[in-house]
Amino acid sequence: MEHGSLTDESSSTFSVIDEDHTLANSVRFVLNQDPRVSFCGYSIPHPSDNNVNIRVQTTGDSAKDVLKDALHDLVAMCQHVRSTFDTSVTDFKATQPTKKMEVDK
Repeated sequence: MEHGSLTDESSSTFSVIDEDHTLANSVRFVLNQDPRVSFCGYSIPHPSDNNVNIRVQTTGDSAKDVLKDALHDLVAMCQHVRSTFDTSVTDFKATQPTKKMEVDK
């Protein structure tokens, strides 16, 4: 859910349900790398709630569009990490000799 001004699209607060610091801090990191972002932060209203508020202020672009771009970048980063990890596991398994397991009878 977006909370923001109807007249100023460059500043908005987005409420994300059923998420915590894991996603919020990752999104905040990616947003702060974007030169269009002048401020980004997040808060969790109460520790027992799984709700996150992400505040985005830009230099003029739509905060919604900048957030969408950041989320796409975050997905690409996660896919890269997963691909690199899978490749490394496959390479490791290929270089290790196969050991016969003995089962106690």
